[in-house]
Amino acid sequence: MVSKAFSMGLFGMHAFVVEVECDISAGLPTFDLVGLPDAAVKESRNRVRSALKNCGFDFPVSRITMNLAPADTRKEGPVYDLPLLIALLKATGQLNANTDDCIFAGELSLSGALRPVRGVLSMAIEAAKHGFHHMFVPAENAFEGAVVAGLSVYPVPNIFTLLDHLRGRTPIPPAAPYQPDARQKAALPDFADVKGQAQAKRALEIAASGGHNVLLIGAPGSGKSMLAKRLPSILPEMRFEEMIETTEIHSVAGLLPGNTALIENRPFRAPHHTISGPGLTGGGSIPRPGEISLAHNGVLFLDELPEFSRSSMETLRQPLEDGVVNVSRVNGTVTFPCRVMLVAAMNPCPCGYYGHPTRPCTCSDGAVARYLGRVSGPLLDRIDLHIEVPPVDFNNLSSTRKEESSADIKQRVDAARALQTRRFAGTNVACNAQIPPELLHEVCRTSAAADGLLKNAFEKFGLSARAYDRVLKVARTIADLDGSKDIEAKHAAEAVRYRTLDRKYWSR
Repeated sequence: MVSKAFSMGLFGMHAFVVEVECDISAGLPTFDLVGLPDAAVKESRNRVRSALKNCGFDFPVSRITMNLAPADTRKEGPVYDLPLLIALLKATGQLNANTDDCIFAGELSLSGALRPVRGVLSMAIEAAKHGFHHMFVPAENAFEGAVVAGLSVYPVPNIFTLLDHLRGRTPIPPAAPYQPDARQKAALPDFADVKGQAQAKRALEIAASGGHNVLLIGAPGSGKSMLAKRLPSILPEMRFEEMIETTEIHSVAGLLPGNTALIENRPFRAPHHTISGPGLTGGGSIPRPGEISLAHNGVLFLDELPEFSRSSMETLRQPLEDGVVNVSRVNGTVTFPCRVMLVAAMNPCPCGYYGHPTRPCTCSDGAVARYLGRVSGPLLDRIDLHIEVPPVDFNNLSSTRKEESSADIKQRVDAARALQTRRFAGTNVACNAQIPPELLHEVCRTSAAADGLLKNAFEKFGLSARAYDRVLKVARTIADLDGSKDIEAKHAAEAVRYRTLDRKYWSR
């Protein structure tokens, strides 16, 4: 007798329907699993056998053949434990239920309880596209699957509860559809905690308003990391579509907390400088997202930038430009989204005190040049704002004056983003940093004075074409914060000022 159950597989962020077929025939007792399973899938045989016996079900002493179709696509992970068990119970007559409209996904414990799996949101989206209306997943995964409209997602704690539901004895209530709740949002660090640093705060406000990349250069203890960690507190709230994208990436990576429906706060990822290139951009035999994709729609913070390996830093160049990263493997190519704000921080020299007003630098010119040379010109070219963060003096540190809060700064950021939303309505552009070349000069109209100033800056500083475009986009954001229709000379001058630090340090 042949029975079947349906499940979902994952390759990158792409989910696909898997038909689990079970055939029981006469012959020597064996349990064969075919359909390109990996080691974790092959081990499902032992988990299914033990779970059935420990839960009081009969395990057939026959020749068992299980097929995972399509057979030419590799399957990986323990997600197939539950559908394998359902197909086996149906084939042996221990379960009589119509499951053709159901998707099953979950890892079995030896006692019959279900453990969470990764990628349930991607699976639920694809299941709904294929016309399935019921999905049974571990209880911890139910909330993320319930985000998808038109699909009833059932939280399953163990196989007894599931079988009672399928037999019509005790129905499992489906997980409640997602409802946003502001009370569930985590509190973020506030700019009110930062003493002084008015120029750096202004630059981060501009960066948040236009989605621009930022480089912070300053001595140890000047507040670079403190400033960067407060950037998410002034970023606009995520749209529902952005929440779906971000949650899907974290779900596929297995990093979504249990009983979480959607990630509502913009991600802030701060990998250590020992990370490898694949750790940043994604990789593995079955590709999984890297840090730049985990920061999608949020902030990727690289502290101590020159300490990252040169190869790791250079892998960021194409993703920062295109907003996607392509990971190619023998089994195929996976594309992960990575629209991020890159925030990098670094010291000006190995000892950290080059240019410090009170502490002398102990580094030789050669040591400083080698240290700064670890950051390539092409990577610097992709960073819109270069900001010097000076040491905070005693008067600022000891001041009891109340600093401007993140909520106040965010109001201005939201107003600037609202202008951009109206400007780019009907396009795929979300903010000024993403303006494509064909729209650049239409959107970034300059006055005669601003045009002359930009021309002088281009010639004086030897800007590349990419650097000029980024200066223009930053000037557009500054004009938006000022409520100006066109880019005036003062907007262009401020934007150019944020592109001069590479001439100060890297021209040594």
